[in-house]
Amino acid sequence: EEKSQEMSTNLKYLSLGILVFQTTSLVLTMRYSRTLKEEGPRYLSSTAVVIAELLKILACVLLVYKDSKCNVRTLNRVLHDEILNKPMETLKLAIPSGIYTLQNNLLYVALSNLDAATYQVTYQLKILTTALFSVSMLSKKLGVYQWLSLVILMTGVAFVQFVGLMAVLTACFSSGFAGVYFEKILKETKQSVWIRNIQLGFFGSIFGLMGVYIYDGEQVSKNGFFQGYNKLTWIVVVLQALGGLVIAAVIKYADNILKGFATSLSIILSTLISYFWLQDFVPTSVFFFGAILVIAATFLYGYDPKPAGNPIKA
Repeated sequence: EEKSQEMSTNLKYLSLGILVFQTTSLVLTMRYSRTLKEEGPRYLSSTAVVIAELLKILACVLLVYKDSKCNVRTLNRVLHDEILNKPMETLKLAIPSGIYTLQNNLLYVALSNLDAATYQVTYQLKILTTALFSVSMLSKKLGVYQWLSLVILMTGVAFVQFVGLMAVLTACFSSGFAGVYFEKILKETKQSVWIRNIQLGFFGSIFGLMGVYIYDGEQVSKNGFFQGYNKLTWIVVVLQALGGLVIAAVIKYADNILKGFATSLSIILSTLISYFWLQDFVPTSVFFFGAILVIAATFLYGYDPKPAGNPIKA
């Protein structure tokens, strides 16, 4: 009993540690890769989004394979039964998937124009949009602390900066909606998170390829799909693919407060690295004030006061 509890605590902190690492490194490498001055064409972010989706599918298929006791026959049956034989269930994921694809493309736009620290703080607005969609779509009730935290969050982000943020704001809205829609689907069916991610990835790849064709079709036909790719580009792509899976693991093993804690750590790390290493950001006192408000709001939103008479279990 004690051993399994210790194991789940370890998993909780491990998944959070990975989340901090993934969030921070993705934002910084993405920013660095979009602003790096190099010879030849720069990599196309639309193709990077597609490759990340394909890697995500591959990783999820391997995870389902592991759950199927590493039996190829079982894996085939699971994929066939859960995806091909339930076309309507699979189709439901076309909506969040299209939105996620749009969002992933927008994040590249945002990081081409914003420094990593400002981006990280502003992207926390997705707490607000997720909360609003949870109230409207899942009929979730928010407590006083939650509403208060959302006001603080808005104030904090407004302090940090409101310039060039349309991409981040749109990404926040799409992230909030898609996240809640995905949660709704997960709660309504018995399918595993990995199967759901394969379905998401399938549509994501299709929408992503449409994006490549519409926006960068000419470039691709001229210089190829993988033009401008280097080691750094592949790191960005792998980190982005990991993102969805890490968040799925965190939802499984940890709670919102700890997720908020991971995000706050990530904001602080991004700010420090952005300042010392990328040298594209000089924090002002107003930025710090805004960032502190955002971090406080993140915690407050996950705060759940225990009713009196109920001892808090450590």
